[in-house]
Amino acid sequence: HLSGFRGAITRTINNYAQSSGLSKDFKTALSGDDVREGLVAVISVKLPQPQFEGQTKGKLNSDVKGAVESFLNEKLGEFFEQNPVIAKKIVGKAVDAARAREAARKAREIVRKSALGSSTLPGKLADCQEKDPALSEIYLVEGDSAGGSAKQGRDRKNQAVLPLKGKILNVEKARFDKMLGHGEIKALITALGTGIGKEDFDVTKLRYHKIAIMTDADVDGSHIRTLLLTFFYRQMPELIENGHIYIAQPPLYKVKRGRREEYIKDENSMLRYMMKQATSEIEVKSTVNGKTYEGRELSKLLEQVTQYGRFANRFVRRLGNDPKLLEVLLDAFSGRDGIMTKQKIKLRQIFESEELIAQIEGKVARAGYKTELLNDEEHGLAEIEITFPNNTSILFDWNLASYVEFLKAVELKGSLEMELPAPFVLGENGKSEEIATREQLLDKVLATAKKEIGIQRYKGLGEMNPEQLWETTMDPEKRTLLQVRVEDAIETDEIFTILMGDQVEPRRKFIEDNALDVKNLDV
Repeated sequence: HLSGFRGAITRTINNYAQSSGLSKDFKTALSGDDVREGLVAVISVKLPQPQFEGQTKGKLNSDVKGAVESFLNEKLGEFFEQNPVIAKKIVGKAVDAARAREAARKAREIVRKSALGSSTLPGKLADCQEKDPALSEIYLVEGDSAGGSAKQGRDRKNQAVLPLKGKILNVEKARFDKMLGHGEIKALITALGTGIGKEDFDVTKLRYHKIAIMTDADVDGSHIRTLLLTFFYRQMPELIENGHIYIAQPPLYKVKRGRREEYIKDENSMLRYMMKQATSEIEVKSTVNGKTYEGRELSKLLEQVTQYGRFANRFVRRLGNDPKLLEVLLDAFSGRDGIMTKQKIKLRQIFESEELIAQIEGKVARAGYKTELLNDEEHGLAEIEITFPNNTSILFDWNLASYVEFLKAVELKGSLEMELPAPFVLGENGKSEEIATREQLLDKVLATAKKEIGIQRYKGLGEMNPEQLWETTMDPEKRTLLQVRVEDAIETDEIFTILMGDQVEPRRKFIEDNALDVKNLDV
């Protein structure tokens, strides 16, 4: 009777799953263990003349099996047809159990292969000669092309390279069994040697104590890096906790001046380099204070102009993308005749004074905007409603003025008005030129620098040859590796869930809330 019950329930659930299409995403047939997982049953069989097998009479003969199987096939099949919602839940539970079983089998297979040693390592892995994990490192490289260059350029003694083709699976969304069936992830797990899963993961078997993620400096590279970090954070968190995960920093630029070549890692470093080159060949005189600027002093002040522009450009989006209004407000706070220039006063104190806010309102109104002075009686603060020509309006209040971008722009403008007052006379190669603003001066200096140097911007790692990859990104003497650390586990978990998970609404809200804070957007 037990054999009949087992056979009938397995066959009936399999038949229903196939005929209804509920198991189309799972190719393997459901096993008896899958359909019976968590099941408790009482089987009561009444026989007028029971027949037993063997002397011990511990088991009924096979006639009972046929009777139980036939009856259960018929009645359970009818029940499924009449109750499709319940049937769907039962089949779904069995399919989930089958997937878990398959995932566990794959995980054991990966662990077994890892244990067998180098003969079963992924074919595209270029392993290193060093067998001590503490001295070994592996580069996870985006793309076969860059992977090939990295293999040629590496130090074979202790550097391994594993190229990863395309974007790996987003493990935040994928089931465990699907993840283990993904070729790139399977190769990664096998190469690292730790196994995977709560029962099979063993960090002591890690084959490389430095794991460096090396991707392009574009949006696709950032996405692949994020997918890899999601995998490590969700499936191998001990690697992050123990400080084994690093991010390589390939250069974004190669600059050539004469016969000399240099590699520069990012936009900010590139700006500093160009200003340093240009300011060594020019001098600038302020017509306000009569002071002459050149060399390092000029370069440092122009860096502040760059920072000011960055903060101003980020904040102007909160002012309806109106740069004229931003300039009027900044001038009112920290220009030569600004409130904070004339008297040592904190920002909040300005909004506590209706008289001071009225001064700012007057400057905005004279610039051509419709304004209205309002009072926030609850907090005892004054505020200005500013209406644009298209009849849209914003409220310029303490909350808006408290954004760090505005505070930094106010601070830098005040400092630059004192230390680098415009307008200027620029001297270069015996010629002089009048320049009206600091921003125009910065543009002129950068244009001068570009004339002197050749600039190559790398779109991807594949554009670098093996020697360049070694020199810039893999040579321990010159490279920069950023170690991945988790400071706040709860917040990190939440961000991974929002950005990489299934729910669209939380992700949309996160993007909308933080869109204005984006510094560099690669479109």
